[in-house]
Amino acid sequence: MAEINKILVANRGEIALRVIRTCKELGKETVAVYSTPDADAPHVLQADESVHIGPAASSESYLVIDKIIQVAKDTGADAIHPGYGFLSENADFSRRCQEEGIIFIGPKPKAIRLMGDKTEAREIMSKADVPFPPGTKKELEDVEEAEKIADDIGYPVLVKAAAGGGGKGMRIVNNKNEFRSGIKAAKSEARNSFGDDRVYIEKYLVEPRHVEFQIIADEHGNTFHVFDRECSIQRRHQKVIEEAPCSILTPELRSEMAEAAIAAAEAVDYVGAGTIEFLVDAERNFYFLEMNTRLQVEHPVTELITGLDLVALQILVAEGKELPMTQDEIQMNGHAVECRIYAEDPRDNFLPSTGTLSKHRIPSGNGVRVDSGVEEGQKITINYDPMISKLCTYGNDRDHAIKRMLRALDEYEIAGCRTTIPFCKYVLNHESFTSGDYDTHFVPDYFSREKIDAAITDESEVKALAAALLKMEDSGQEEEQKLKSNSPNGVYSKWWKHRSKKR
Repeated sequence: MAEINKILVANRGEIALRVIRTCKELGKETVAVYSTPDADAPHVLQADESVHIGPAASSESYLVIDKIIQVAKDTGADAIHPGYGFLSENADFSRRCQEEGIIFIGPKPKAIRLMGDKTEAREIMSKADVPFPPGTKKELEDVEEAEKIADDIGYPVLVKAAAGGGGKGMRIVNNKNEFRSGIKAAKSEARNSFGDDRVYIEKYLVEPRHVEFQIIADEHGNTFHVFDRECSIQRRHQKVIEEAPCSILTPELRSEMAEAAIAAAEAVDYVGAGTIEFLVDAERNFYFLEMNTRLQVEHPVTELITGLDLVALQILVAEGKELPMTQDEIQMNGHAVECRIYAEDPRDNFLPSTGTLSKHRIPSGNGVRVDSGVEEGQKITINYDPMISKLCTYGNDRDHAIKRMLRALDEYEIAGCRTTIPFCKYVLNHESFTSGDYDTHFVPDYFSREKIDAAITDESEVKALAAALLKMEDSGQEEEQKLKSNSPNGVYSKWWKHRSKKR
């Protein structure tokens, strides 16, 4: 066992700040690294030490292994926490840390490499009897053979990058006529995104649910599951709303999937925190999707229903200690929901919406948790992920957690850029979501600009409209009529009712 005294956090934003907070509670010193635009970021100000590592481009800062290793050496950090994204699933980074005598707070290089290659992971899962969708077991080598397999399993099929993630290098092929062009497009995107154009195909599931299991393992032979999360509300194959636990799992199905998740982790001698992701079809059959060999963005909902600090457990395991509980002692209570608040415009296909946060007033109150890495006055740029914060709520049950989230979203005040708050309100008010009868196709099936304008009033627009109208009350009806006609559905009427009550 090796006691960790100082931890370098090789990340930025909310996850860097979240790791630093746990380190402080454990009495561990922290080192932050930052790029030029992040000089005044909260994680930099909260760390005990901070070191500049380069310009805005992550390829010249947060992704440069040599720079981060050197900072760890220079500051005397005996461990590195990679957070998520950037170098968190980079086997070479984990290996370099080992070679330099620095503790990597995460899995061993071999596990990262094996589970990072989707085709190799499928072979390992097959040997461990973990179910996965029908398709090619290895990367596609012969297009004609793959075409025959697609004919056998039936369309639609999914073409996926072997080294992929985040929805990149992925194409849905609906029929045989689209097959070759789909392969070509997926290989091209995979090559551009990962420098690796290997792809494989699998059956595209009807009405799929994205359900994942959190696992934690130590070096003493203990591998536990920390229950499940539902992550089906996605845009561009990337998650926006998550909840724990999944509302459709029976105790029997939950137990069966948990056993498969543990088997998957043990198949690669996994140590640390990780996530086994499954797809669940309309008949409640489940299939292995992938393993994320790191802490997940959505880990707070698991912490809320179990009371565990997953970052603290990561550090404890990295020190070589045994997990301080048994599987039976890990219990879940209540329900939690997470909304990712992105600087994106849901009315314009979720395109990034950059700008300075002229206002950032977070909600509070019982059962509300906000993990944010930006503060009022800071800029949201195109250099990094546009997430402003992760808003989480906890309730006695699912309905309670959803209602508390809607209250928190109403309280949340952001000005300076468009956000996904209106979209989150739309989803949480939608019958498909409240009933629990939804899948990964929610956005294409139910969402549109017209529907969100009709269903949700953006509070920031109401306030902006109110200010404009109050200024021109004496200017005549013509200007007021222009604002009325240009405002989103319901905004003007809501403002008028609000104004009438105040008078």
